[in-house]
Amino acid sequence: MKYVIGFFIFAVMALTVGTGLFVVDQRQYAIVFAMGEVKEIIEEPGLYFKLPAPMQNVLFLDKRILSTETHEPDRIITAEKMNILVDSYVKWRIVDPKLFYVSFGGDEQRTQDRMAQIVKAALNDEITKRTVSEVISGNRDEMMAAVKNKMARETEHIGVEIIDVRLKRVDYVEQINHSVFERMKSERTRVANELRSIGEAESEKIRADADKQRTVILAEAFRDAEKIKGEGDAKAARIYASAFGKNPEFYRFYRSLEAYKESFKNRKDILVVDPSSEFFRYMKHPKGAK
Repeated sequence: MKYVIGFFIFAVMALTVGTGLFVVDQRQYAIVFAMGEVKEIIEEPGLYFKLPAPMQNVLFLDKRILSTETHEPDRIITAEKMNILVDSYVKWRIVDPKLFYVSFGGDEQRTQDRMAQIVKAALNDEITKRTVSEVISGNRDEMMAAVKNKMARETEHIGVEIIDVRLKRVDYVEQINHSVFERMKSERTRVANELRSIGEAESEKIRADADKQRTVILAEAFRDAEKIKGEGDAKAARIYASAFGKNPEFYRFYRSLEAYKESFKNRKDILVVDPSSEFFRYMKHPKGAK
């Protein structure tokens, strides 16, 4: 009988120890509950012991940096009364597990919904003070810093630390997109036409200047050519005069040959001339005798 009781006690102890051991990962917090009340918060990783359920239970919470993203873009009105669609995300982590549990009861969906509400409210407060240009590119870093600080004040009482807040996309609503695109198109068309007009004016200016330079160059070239030609003709005339002056008869003979060559250039040419005329003098007598 003693052995039976001892075995029973050993089995109960083994079962108790086996169901009472639990491991806390370095990426987790552990909240130990005793009869529904928070008994202990465990932040360090390791092997721990608790009483079997339902006397004690353990809830694990993620210690890592978590993200909350908007599933649908939020519609927000800017300072110039323009509707824009904003996609955002938040990086956050749990810093007070007990306060976090009291706020959300460990329900992840409630946590995500609450974070989405907080970021939407903070973005709405800041974007309504700014124009679209400022939201997109102007003082965007300053705006996001203000949103982060506003969210930090809202989340400090729920055990959450805000790590970062960013905008993924900023866009106009569909009704405004068309008018914005048309306005952008008109502006680009105006700029393109202006540039095209400037280009055409410059083109005409360059073409007129080129034509002017061409005319001047051709005129100067013709002038120089005529000058050189005149100088050449004068020099040739002096040479001819000097050469033929030494033998006038040869000069007359040479001029007659030139006249024959020009007159009989084409076989179909017909001359009606008296054979005894002065023109044929050197054909009858090579020395030109009359």
